[in-house]
Amino acid sequence: MKGLILLAILGLASAAVHQHNIQWRESLRMEMIRNGEYAAYLEYQDTLRRASPDVLASLQENVNDFGDYEYLGNITIGTPEQSFIVVLDTGSSNLWIPGPTCSTNCQKKHKFDSTKSSTFVKNGKSWTIQYGSGDAAGILGEDTVRFGAAGQPQLPVPKTTFGIASKISADFKRDATDGILGLAFTSLAVDGVVPPLINAINQKLLDQPLFTVWLEHRGALNNVGGGVFTYGAIDTKNCGPVVGYQPLSSATYYQFKVAGFKLGSYSSTKAAEVISDTGTSFIGGPSSVISGLAKAAGAKYNALEGAYTIACNAQPGPLDITIGSHVYSIQPINYIVNAGNGQCLFAAFHFASGGFGPAWILGDPFIRQYCNIYDIGGKRMGFAPSLQK
Repeated sequence: MKGLILLAILGLASAAVHQHNIQWRESLRMEMIRNGEYAAYLEYQDTLRRASPDVLASLQENVNDFGDYEYLGNITIGTPEQSFIVVLDTGSSNLWIPGPTCSTNCQKKHKFDSTKSSTFVKNGKSWTIQYGSGDAAGILGEDTVRFGAAGQPQLPVPKTTFGIASKISADFKRDATDGILGLAFTSLAVDGVVPPLINAINQKLLDQPLFTVWLEHRGALNNVGGGVFTYGAIDTKNCGPVVGYQPLSSATYYQFKVAGFKLGSYSSTKAAEVISDTGTSFIGGPSSVISGLAKAAGAKYNALEGAYTIACNAQPGPLDITIGSHVYSIQPINYIVNAGNGQCLFAAFHFASGGFGPAWILGDPFIRQYCNIYDIGGKRMGFAPSLQK
């Protein structure tokens, strides 16, 4: 009997940490740059903004470009399970996937059918999420959401509220994903919906109220291994010892302060608010600082594509970011990315916050170099060197 009790306890403990393997695929942005289509896309976005200035002027600062995602994960919803591919996004808080009434732009996507789930609870409240170049809308529902693919180890989170989209914008049509799974705080969520991971923490389904993100170096093929999200623990297999922690300055996004940036002969010591965002494939910041870093790296700005090009064999040295009392160095392998056709890009872009919210986005180049530990309970960020193979 004691042996059975011990086994049961061990089973519960092991279930309280879940590792979610993710896939890397080339972002739509990179695909369009390689095919010479990105300039037309930017013009299209500007046309939309001019067409709806009143709507867009009223929006909160949007840190997400939905053509910029590169890391995808599998989830299932309902009983029996219905499978979906989603962006695991620390820059937003809502989970939504297409529903059966979504026709425009949803033709090749998996759709959730609530009538086929015995655990579905109808909510019926309508929701709309407006983005800089489009939107998604539908109704809310409640069901069991499972992190992980069907037939694989999963983290089931019962009684999770999520969006069932009846409409998605054209931005998502060419995207490989079905929807978005936001991992940020409830305070950022549209309609105050409790995000799935926060719901798991509230139900005490995890050992610790945190998760770790480890991203592999960029792959050469789509839909290959891209890294691991570890829920409920620090990933000690893929990440080295924690270098330091930084308290969050805002528990909406994962927002904190940095003291400066340096690359070669250029440095900026102006303190700034930044966010860690798995949903952004580059590093974004004020144009004056980004242009200074790019010049020091030997990169040149292509105004037509809105991107910095750089020699693929360039070795400018590390990009140093000072957070607290520690300097975190990003090596060129993580901030010079191959766009194909012999073209490489300096992985940084101009980001205008307009004086509201964070001034910087530390996207995938930083997270590939350093595992990011999103300590939700402690409201802080931790950083550990990535143990790349």
